[in-house]
Amino acid sequence: MTISRIAARMHRIKPSPSSAAADRANELRRAGKSIINLVVGEPDFDTPAHIRQAACAAIESGETRYTLNSGTVALRNAVVAKLKRENGLSYPASQVVITTGAKAAIFNAFAATLNADDEVLIPAPYWVSYPDMVLACEGTPVTLPCPEEHQFKLTAAQLRDAITPRTRWLLLNSPSNPTGATYSAAEWRALADVLLDFPDVLVMTDDIYEHIRYDDQPITHLLTVEPSLRERVLIINGVSKTYAMTGWRIGFAAGPSDLIAAMAMLQSQSTSNACSVSQAAAVAALEGDQRFVGESVKVYRQRRDRSLELINAIDGLSCIKPDGAFYLYVNCGALLGKRTPEGQVLEADTDVVLYLLESQGVAVVAGSAYGLAPFFRMSTATAINILEDGCARIAAAVAALR
Repeated sequence: MTISRIAARMHRIKPSPSSAAADRANELRRAGKSIINLVVGEPDFDTPAHIRQAACAAIESGETRYTLNSGTVALRNAVVAKLKRENGLSYPASQVVITTGAKAAIFNAFAATLNADDEVLIPAPYWVSYPDMVLACEGTPVTLPCPEEHQFKLTAAQLRDAITPRTRWLLLNSPSNPTGATYSAAEWRALADVLLDFPDVLVMTDDIYEHIRYDDQPITHLLTVEPSLRERVLIINGVSKTYAMTGWRIGFAAGPSDLIAAMAMLQSQSTSNACSVSQAAAVAALEGDQRFVGESVKVYRQRRDRSLELINAIDGLSCIKPDGAFYLYVNCGALLGKRTPEGQVLEADTDVVLYLLESQGVAVVAGSAYGLAPFFRMSTATAINILEDGCARIAAAVAALR
């Protein structure tokens, strides 16, 4: 008998569905097919010039060696200033750790805290990696379905009913990937009131889209609503989405001293410090000219509005207006049961997504990958003419169904 050299825990997880969809779209493009790729959640803007220039200056000045494991003093201080300025939250630099992207911060937090079968409450729809990161760390993801009629948001009653003695974490993402759902101060208040009754539950807030908002309301946070939760809340954020810096791989976490110390220790034995040059660029992003942020959000809003108009004009598709991020989470339930021109019955949102790709060359991601079907997610982080072409192709595909 051949003994597998792969650890048993690897059988608990699967490849990222969004990465798999992007790979398939690229494969078809290489084969010569015209593909509209609406899969990847990545700003299509170039990183602002002053940030790029800061990176070049760091290279020229020799900032190309190891930094402190938890991040440079300059970047941690910039994060401290950002949290105070934008969120009204005060942290010392010792309670901040810089990571290789926000994804690494989330993974390190789970790896540092989860024991076997500890539960992590994850509202669905969720970012595809959340459950698998929990599984990789031997925890148990507990999905809390948040239906469209609730604006894809977790209710206080739902949270209270879900907490058990094994609950270790509640993970909240606002604005949300994939729906753009954004919690208001009143909604944070309702969730906080439940959490006050369960002092052993930790809370992770994934704030990576906090600046990409369209509701014209001030940024709110669970901790600004209920400061007494401070010793139980881990803030996750980064520069990828706000400053069009996905490839620079800089995230950060701020939270209780013991948790940050554990995450930093784990990082010291895995990746070690984040890229020195990227850290210098991130300082410029956080401390420099912020006009790019507002200007890019105006463009994202135009793209959202145009895409929403076109999608909701297609008979059989519908989408509620997202308050943030750069995605539409499109309800395709009315298409199930219909037949393609080739005679195939669309039985699930995965069939719809495959049909759009194969028939019209439009790549999107099935809602089942995000824990709530039947939907598909389309990224609006691309030019309006591309979005218009993509929506026209989707309309043609739907019109051909019988």
